[in-house]
Amino acid sequence: MAKNLLRSHLPRFLGSSRIPRSRIASPTARSIGSKVPAYDGHIPLNWFENGVLAAGSAFMALADPRRGDMVAALGETTAGPSLPRLRDIMLESQEGLQILKDRPRINSTTVNMEKLAQLPEGTLGNAYITWLERCGVTPDTREPVHYIDDPELAYVMQRYRECHDLYHCIVNLPVSVDAEIAVKYFEFANLGLPLAAFSAIFGPLRLNGAQRQRLVAEYIPWALRCGGTARSLITVYWEQRWEQNVEEIKRELGLWDAPPAKWRKPLNEAKLDWEIRSYLNFVISFPVHFGKISSPLDDGQRPSPHY
Repeated sequence: MAKNLLRSHLPRFLGSSRIPRSRIASPTARSIGSKVPAYDGHIPLNWFENGVLAAGSAFMALADPRRGDMVAALGETTAGPSLPRLRDIMLESQEGLQILKDRPRINSTTVNMEKLAQLPEGTLGNAYITWLERCGVTPDTREPVHYIDDPELAYVMQRYRECHDLYHCIVNLPVSVDAEIAVKYFEFANLGLPLAAFSAIFGPLRLNGAQRQRLVAEYIPWALRCGGTARSLITVYWEQRWEQNVEEIKRELGLWDAPPAKWRKPLNEAKLDWEIRSYLNFVISFPVHFGKISSPLDDGQRPSPHY
């Protein structure tokens, strides 16, 4: 009984927002504090387990920032009232409300990358593909959510993770230590997630003196001003904007480019590499289109034609 009483008062201790009366009888509300998984991959935790995991994942994330699973666990166990607040912001926006209804995902299975690459230069879709190529990353590396009890809030966290690369893309920042820290400052100013603050505070320890000086002088002022004044990016339905001009999107959202950064691959080289890769993929798959050989993608694994 004491354990159940403690769980019933836990939201107050964590400072989370009060659950609206309309949600009290919902399956989502009943799943909170339960040991029964509320969605695929859900791992329910009590307050003590959550605290231990938060401390352990923070230590591991500091020791090795490449441990994506530990960084993800830290984000989930420290999210607190920030996720209900972001969910409420989405509910107040027509675009954000549609996202919560549709629950779209961003990965190479749900997004037709080849079709995005064929969009005109200057569109969001083309810019996103170019960014992925320049940085040498894919949209398939985001950890699934495990430790957030409310399925709707779990989706909000998943949405944030899968849109993170688009934040890099839209403000013209690559994947590097200093650029990542700049984006974390931007995300904290725009979204208010504790994980972003954690990364922003401890991330500079990995920089040398010159990098730290530029971060303080250029990137942080840009991130706080741009992130703090821009529209909340969690409400942007990026998938419906692939064909929209990037500069038009920036003006609409109140965004502007970050200070120039060093990229691992020049823009022209990235575009050429993507064209070569696309051509080779077509040549390899050419017999498949004419039924000469079977393909493992034919059993329902082929990427969706929708983008």
